[in-house]
Amino acid sequence: MRLSALSFLLCLVTSINALHFYLDANQKRCFIEELPSDTVVEGHYKALEWSEQQGKYIENDQLGIIVEVQEEPSGHVVVKTTGPLDGRFTFTSHDASDHSICLSTNYTTWFSHTHIRMNLDIVVGSTKADVEKDRSHISDLSGKIRDLNTKLEDIRREQQYQREREADYRDLSEETNARAVWYSVAQIVVLVATCAWQMRHLKRFFEDRKMR
Repeated sequence: MRLSALSFLLCLVTSINALHFYLDANQKRCFIEELPSDTVVEGHYKALEWSEQQGKYIENDQLGIIVEVQEEPSGHVVVKTTGPLDGRFTFTSHDASDHSICLSTNYTTWFSHTHIRMNLDIVVGSTKADVEKDRSHISDLSGKIRDLNTKLEDIRREQQYQREREADYRDLSEETNARAVWYSVAQIVVLVATCAWQMRHLKRFFEDRKMR
């Protein structure tokens, strides 16, 4: 019963994004990932090329994959590398912001009609331990507890990111309120000066008429 409940909780807090998609030889596919600061991101991709002769997707050793990661909206390049058809990439986010993860092929000819099937797994958070290596040394329950601690750390990072965003919004709100207060004070000063000038002008006007 406890083991089943723990497995269900692990499924709820998982931070692994797995997907597959298709692209042409000269096409680039990008994905946006919202990351807190100081967060480790691991990616594993595998590309298969369509073979007209065999009528299926096959591995082609000449196929290379270009991985480019940028911070948005600054455009700062975090990762730019060319790897094999089955490879990995890792980076750490320095600031809390959106990150674009783009993949494309190393084919340069514009007339290529090659179709690529891409499998991509993205793990957001601290690097996971090698489960296969530890399986012979620890019980299944211990491994799941370790994974749960990793997910809880991911939740803590997400909460820290939300607190950073709330602090930015609070600073912006306080700055806006301060500007509004100074604007109101300036209006009052102008109004008082205008009234004083009008009173002085009217006083001189009536004094002149009285002397006449």
